Amino acid sequence: MYERVGGEQFFSDLVDRFYDGVARDPTLRPLYPEDLEAPTQHLRLFLVQYWGGPQTYNELRGHPRLRMRHAPFEIGLAERDAWLRHMLAALEQAHLPPDDHAELAEYFRSTATQLINHRV
Repeated sequence: MYERVGGEQFFSDLVDRFYDGVARDPTLRPLYPEDLEAPTQHLRLFLVQYWGGPQTYNELRGHPRLRMRHAPFEIGLAERDAWLRHMLAALEQAHLPPDDHAELAEYFRSTATQLINHRV
């Protein structure tokens, strides 16, 4: 996938578009630090690594352990839905071939749902 979609530049652009939405979202913004630079870098490096690019994320941060890293934050359906809304909008703007788009979208849906740790 990494090579098919254009390598690191694709994921940098995707994550930048995603965080443009997060920065203005009243549900998600409180979950992030004031400066979004570190979370932007972390997500970009994670996605690059996950989809077949360089293993820089592991070198800098260790194993991703997504559930553990997200445990301090209350993530319910509203947070999951907001996150997905911004990520899928960012993905839509990439104009990928349908199969690549579908594979990425399914991963984001599945992973976002797995990170839910708060039910009301």
